[in-house]
Amino acid sequence: MPAAHKPFGELLIELGFVTQYQVQEALALQSLTGNRVGEALMSLGHITRNQLQRALSMALGQGQRVPLERPPIGEVLVGLKYIDAQQLEVALGLQKKDGRRLGEILVEQGTCSYQQVYEALTLQDRMASDKEQRHSAPDAPAAAAESNGVRVLVVDDSLLACNLVSEGLTQQGYEVSTFQDPFAALEQVDALKPSIVLTDLDMPGIDGAELCRRLKDGPASATPVIILTANDADTQRVQGLRAGADDYVRKGTSMDELAARIDSILRRTKETERMRSLFARYTSDAVVEELLRTGQVVLTGEKRDVTVVFADIRNFTSLSESLPPEQVMALLNDVLGRLGDAVLSWGGTLDKFLGDGLMAVFGAPITRDDDAARAVQAALQMLESVRLRNAEAGGPTLEVGIGINSGVVVAGSLGGSRHTEYTCIGDVVNVAARLCALAGPGEILVGQGTAEKLGSVERFEALPPVKLKGKAQPVPLFRVTPEIDAALRQMGRF
Repeated sequence: MPAAHKPFGELLIELGFVTQYQVQEALALQSLTGNRVGEALMSLGHITRNQLQRALSMALGQGQRVPLERPPIGEVLVGLKYIDAQQLEVALGLQKKDGRRLGEILVEQGTCSYQQVYEALTLQDRMASDKEQRHSAPDAPAAAAESNGVRVLVVDDSLLACNLVSEGLTQQGYEVSTFQDPFAALEQVDALKPSIVLTDLDMPGIDGAELCRRLKDGPASATPVIILTANDADTQRVQGLRAGADDYVRKGTSMDELAARIDSILRRTKETERMRSLFARYTSDAVVEELLRTGQVVLTGEKRDVTVVFADIRNFTSLSESLPPEQVMALLNDVLGRLGDAVLSWGGTLDKFLGDGLMAVFGAPITRDDDAARAVQAALQMLESVRLRNAEAGGPTLEVGIGINSGVVVAGSLGGSRHTEYTCIGDVVNVAARLCALAGPGEILVGQGTAEKLGSVERFEALPPVKLKGKAQPVPLFRVTPEIDAALRQMGRF
């Protein structure tokens, strides 16, 4: 048989908030006024409302071995922050005069809504019924739900609200950590690494919107945030969402719905992380974040005005024939890593590695007004990084030749269901590759389109036009000089 309900007075005695004599005094007053024992203790000055709230929260959070009697509805409303202590005192005073239900009085005063009273009544029932179900066999250990591996961080200055959410989610298999102090929560985010954060909106110190804003501006920016609040006003909802919150849920929402919302957000987050991981291998963090923020990603094929860069290690084939295979791979990875870093640092996209070289694109999938200038700066950084490598590493000296061309290409995904790669195709790409083949060690050659985009053709060294395979007319050719870097800076490009 289910265990009997434990009188609330006994719990307060066990927790050390009151004495047996004080409870007996409150019970005598209760017989005259009809108030609950907790309310009687407060009216006699034996306990404060904060102590009463703490007793309810501790009972819920620590799990009493005998079920509690149903807690006062007014205390549940205060614990959820639907009303404050002063509003409850006024309503209780009116209740003593006319005997009406407390919820009716609070709604009539405009202190809370019928919806909030209904939610508090539902939680009031759960606080009693859950205890009875969980402790029907007091000597048996509580059956812990199998962990689903999702770590939830709950932030609410109400201990009762924290424990209500913690208990409900723990029973569904979530790992829950609670904080009443939002500053302490921010300090522990890095250590706890939560899968998701649930935060109250109205809190002292910093509110939930500011907590969300700080999370999104820090290392945990990818962690989704749900605002849990009693305030359902549109302005409050918008405040939280504009701060970067991923969803907005009322405190009275059932645990089943809250769990469903958490799972839905985490599914979306996993997809976002998959996209971030996919593009992070090819382009810079700034470009990845822009892609995720704007959603302007077309992978099926579109015309783009881009600048294409090809870089190739000169005479690497002959060098590799004289070295052990493992040394060849280490050398290649070192140099290509430096070249790739130069591309990413200037916001380009690594299209592919080509044996002892690479192809990069500036302008796809994200377009900027200064893509051509960024491509030239990346090429200059490539040469400098190889020069530093030669000075630091010893061993064989390596040189790189680079070709750059600008114009319209078709950008998109090529391949089949088992393998797809994002790339660019077109005459602009072919010309850039052939300019790279013509470039000597430590030389950067650019096509006319790139020079014109920079608006500084005269700053390049003009070379005799060259005849390229597939082109009916000779192609204008320019060499990047050491003065180009300074010229671009003077032009205010960077």
